[in-house]
Amino acid sequence: MKIFKLPDLGEGLQEAEIIEWHVKAGDEVDADRPLLSVETAKAIVDIPSPLAGRISKLFGQPGDIVHLGAALVAFEGAGDDADTGTVVGEVEVSARVVQDEPAALGVGAGGGGGAGGIKAMPAVRALARKLDVDLAMVTPSGADGVITAADVQRVAKVLADVGPPEVLRGVRRAMAQNMARAQSEVAAATVIDDADIDAWPARTDVTIRLIRALVAGCRAEPGLNTWYEGHTGRRHVLEKIDVGIAVDLVDGLFVPVLRDVAHRDAADLRAGLDRMRDDIRARRIPPEEMRGNTITLSNFGMIAGKYAAPIVVPPTVAILGAGRIHDGVVPVGGVAVVHRLLPLSLTFDHRVVTGGEAARFLAAAIADLQLAQ
Repeated sequence: MKIFKLPDLGEGLQEAEIIEWHVKAGDEVDADRPLLSVETAKAIVDIPSPLAGRISKLFGQPGDIVHLGAALVAFEGAGDDADTGTVVGEVEVSARVVQDEPAALGVGAGGGGGAGGIKAMPAVRALARKLDVDLAMVTPSGADGVITAADVQRVAKVLADVGPPEVLRGVRRAMAQNMARAQSEVAAATVIDDADIDAWPARTDVTIRLIRALVAGCRAEPGLNTWYEGHTGRRHVLEKIDVGIAVDLVDGLFVPVLRDVAHRDAADLRAGLDRMRDDIRARRIPPEEMRGNTITLSNFGMIAGKYAAPIVVPPTVAILGAGRIHDGVVPVGGVAVVHRLLPLSLTFDHRVVTGGEAARFLAAAIADLQLAQ
């Protein structure tokens, strides 16, 4: 019997969710025929057969999470297991890509029952296990912060009223993991300020101006266009500026990447951004267009909000957030006048970037934004 295992799908992906089997036990298949579709943090991927033969067994059901090297398919016949890293042909990404631009404003990570600092008697812990209640979700009412049986029962009733929990899958699962990693690893700090954009002509393309401002900031302080290796303490100051554009969709947070933005004009950037957004909505964007950004832009003000503390996702070290454009009073020649203001929030990894560097970056971005053209 030959066992085919989940191959390396690239980008350091260690797991995938089975979406659909295209074969069943007893089928005769040719090499390169799609065996199943799996969803990773990047896309839905069709995995082809590594060889021709008869299938004797399938491992896993739709909805199961399988890890790198886990058995997928057993083929009849003698021989060694199929190499986990070898697939005949290419692993093609289907037109059902599941990745969105990140609004990058962050996600919380839940704790497990029995976590350090939780005070509860053994009987209460047993009750929590019986009722499937995570003690980390329970607010204690007992003396000295001790969780009581009544506390557990109260949470159990709330959970019962809302129904079965939703298991995070695909993009949302990846978002939760990435944000938890960022929160535990990055020493984040945020500086905020406003850009006076009253001189802008009507119908100015806000996103394209923000991209241009990012370029101005990177030229003033190249250290923010950097990848940082936290485990080695090494940073890579990058020459090319590849901007990840946070996009909020129903399926989750997507970050398509506009490449080499410093050497592209406004029309080319707009065309590239429109094409990527259309491809995301149609689920046909190639995975390579959603990875490798060097700095990130989150224009959350298109929805709501003035200021934020956007999340820096390693290995990048900076993200610029743009809030809702609004009217504000500013002094001009000693007179208070009303101008249009664009709020900006720059979050940076303080392990790598100094406060002065961040402030100079933001100042350069604001100076560019305040130009009429």
